[in-house]
Amino acid sequence: MTPNQSLDFVQEYWVDAWQRSILTLDVLRQRGNTYDERTKRTAPHVLTFEFEVVRDGRSLPRPVNYGLLYIVPPEGATIDPVKPPFVVVDPRAGHGPGIGGMKQESEIGVALAAGHPCYFIGFLPHPVPGQTIEDVCAAEAAFIEEVAARHPQAEGKPVVVANCQAGWQIMMMAAIKPDIVGPLLLAGSPLSYWGGVRGRNPMRYTGGMLGGTWLTTLAGDLGNGIFDGAGLVANFESLNPANTYWDKAYNVYSKIDTEAHRFLDFETWWGSPVLLNSGEMQWIADNLFVGNKLTSGEIRTSDGVRVDLRNIKSPIIVLCSWGDNITPPQQALGWITDLYGHEDELIANGQTIVYTLHQTIGHLGIFVSGKVASREHAEFASCMEMIDLMPPGLYEAVIEEIAEGTQRPDLIHGKYLMRLEARSLDDIRTLGTNSEEDSKRFATVARVSEINTGLYRAIAQPAVKLMVSDASAEAMRELHPNRLRFSLFSDRNPWMAPVQGLAGQVRAHRQPVAADNPLLALEKVASTWIATCWESYRQVRDAATEAVFLGTYGAPLLQAAVGLGAEQAGKEQRIARDLLREADEARMRADLAGRFEVGGLAHAVIRALIYIRMPERSVDERSYAMLKAIRSMQPVNDRMSHADFKAALREQFLLLRLDEEKAASTIPRLLPDSDSLRRAGLEALHRMMEARGALSEESARRLTRVEALFGVATEPREVANA
Repeated sequence: MTPNQSLDFVQEYWVDAWQRSILTLDVLRQRGNTYDERTKRTAPHVLTFEFEVVRDGRSLPRPVNYGLLYIVPPEGATIDPVKPPFVVVDPRAGHGPGIGGMKQESEIGVALAAGHPCYFIGFLPHPVPGQTIEDVCAAEAAFIEEVAARHPQAEGKPVVVANCQAGWQIMMMAAIKPDIVGPLLLAGSPLSYWGGVRGRNPMRYTGGMLGGTWLTTLAGDLGNGIFDGAGLVANFESLNPANTYWDKAYNVYSKIDTEAHRFLDFETWWGSPVLLNSGEMQWIADNLFVGNKLTSGEIRTSDGVRVDLRNIKSPIIVLCSWGDNITPPQQALGWITDLYGHEDELIANGQTIVYTLHQTIGHLGIFVSGKVASREHAEFASCMEMIDLMPPGLYEAVIEEIAEGTQRPDLIHGKYLMRLEARSLDDIRTLGTNSEEDSKRFATVARVSEINTGLYRAIAQPAVKLMVSDASAEAMRELHPNRLRFSLFSDRNPWMAPVQGLAGQVRAHRQPVAADNPLLALEKVASTWIATCWESYRQVRDAATEAVFLGTYGAPLLQAAVGLGAEQAGKEQRIARDLLREADEARMRADLAGRFEVGGLAHAVIRALIYIRMPERSVDERSYAMLKAIRSMQPVNDRMSHADFKAALREQFLLLRLDEEKAASTIPRLLPDSDSLRRAGLEALHRMMEARGALSEESARRLTRVEALFGVATEPREVANA
């Protein structure tokens, strides 16, 4: 081997490295051009589905920059007019709209694949002057009513899928107008903003470290009444500096031949910050981020209506993940224990809550990952009617691949089986809650925020407003780092002029380095080292932030100075009692006590079904599929409507909870005199029992008792015990 040959790997590496650098610059140039082009559009979005504009929020009595779109089903999609429509709502949290339908494997895609008509609520990049969060909630309510009116045949009200920020907004809307919505699916949506555990959730300390929301007020003033969503994007990116400042860029550079398209697709959405009115952002910061007032019932509408999440009667489905550092499970689920002290209270209120915990996926992956879409979102879409029929209570959705030997796989949609298992509020508490001392620290932050914001408004705000103009505000937005990093690499920059031509030459003569090149291995080691340094910095920064926060806001002197006495410590933040609600619940219980012997054959079968399955504390989609099949075989004129069936399920469940023995023993009072009808009802019950396979010993005993209560003989069936 000659000396030149022995150094060939050096030349090969540097040629490849130079080519990758040019191609990476060209990708950044394309990204910058896309950013420039999108800033000129009236309604930039990343939806890949065709759509029709149904309603423009700017034409509403209280105009907003939101709009309702109908998603045109792609070729080959079969839409069932009986299935409830889905409405996907994207977050207005700094980024533009469309992430819920950015690709075929998305929330919109799986809803269409399941046969549901689909709609999308998006927004324009510029707010209507003077619009408020309350105006947006009113607009979303009008959109939902419009969707319902367009689908009179649907068995059920519109299902609303709300991502991130849209989740709390939709929950507010549903609490104000609970009669217009069907099930609500909240994907990565924070509702309990102080929730988290020490050492893992540093974002919740941000408000305290900034001294409250006075900086939000300042940012709005500097923007001349406009808050730049690029600031929110920057906050998200600061959580993971290793990815923001190194991994994302290196991933493109190191895989430039295959990664460019995916990178550009994502950056098209990520790099399009939208604007909010300063009043909107101030309301969010004061009432949610720092105030945490939503789940405590402290928010009221402009006409005095209390926003109480307990008003919501539709099922609420929560999709969250342990890998989410923006909305950890404690913030996605902690509102449940803010509203209720025990699951009995939740059931008495008639509320059905289903949650599922992903183990690893990050915040964005909850609503953009193809794997999550094809598993969690697809299962929820296909089983939404089952969830809508579930009786009140707290359930965990367990989604598993169909195992070999699973009973009745023909009743399972797709390759996953969804099972709903009954849970208690203690299961939510075990995910992690604040200590009594930490709750008082966050309450101190809220008080400090009010003081600092008041001082800023009294002392500095008038002078700041005098110095700001439309031109200065626009210049400040253009110079924001999260905008500048896009525009600097576009064709507007004359220094980028040679890049496109060079990139074309490189592609024509591309010479990738061999995978076993030692310098390439060294490059990867260096990359890992850089990422590790950034991650170490993050860990130190987060630990220091937590220590400063705990020390500062845990100081007794500061707590006393803001008016938090010792008697206010140690109290779990809970929504206040509502005497009118309690009176209504007592009246409902009294009415329920007189309905043990009210109903017919269908009510008897439903009561028997719940009674038999109650000890197992779970239900899966096979039982519902069989129930739906039996219902579809009934004559249309004799078939119980979806609403009546849902009401019957709820009533029979509550009767069994009220007095299980009395409810079971009075089943014969609901049965007709006809042996043939009794036999048909018992046959239907047997088929539903067999859908899941083996019964537990207790359920099998209960089935035997029910057979005796029906008082008719049927064909002998073998129901194995688990």
